[in-house]
Amino acid sequence: MTVFKNGDKRCFIDSNIWLYAFIETPEKSLVAKSLVEGADITISTQVINEVSVNLIKKAQFPEEKIRLLIESFFNKYNVLEIGIEILFKASDIRKHHKFSFWDSLILSSALHGYCDVLYSEDMQTGYLMDSVTIINPFK
Repeated sequence: MTVFKNGDKRCFIDSNIWLYAFIETPEKSLVAKSLVEGADITISTQVINEVSVNLIKKAQFPEEKIRLLIESFFNKYNVLEIGIEILFKASDIRKHHKFSFWDSLILSSALHGYCDVLYSEDMQTGYLMDSVTIINPFK
């Protein structure tokens, strides 16, 4: 199993990776935890929302823990708020590359955050869009 170190790359980490870091999964948690401990990580408010709702539903996180998690995200990582520029770029991605609505929003956020790598389990690993390479760290 590969353990990742981000090095000098600016990384965007999709919500599924965060969930594996918080909810113990034998084959994926070690990799996920190594990724989220990286230095230059960017996420979006979409990721925070998706992680929060899934931790409430799947792991029965109490509201106090969710609030602490949200605070931690904003204190430790670069957080992008979704605005019109990101939404319009996501629309272009859907139109020209046929990504789903949510995946195009994640990719648009990674581009907007000047990320080199987008770690996601849900998208085609190795796909390059502009300066962002999508990597499925579990393959």
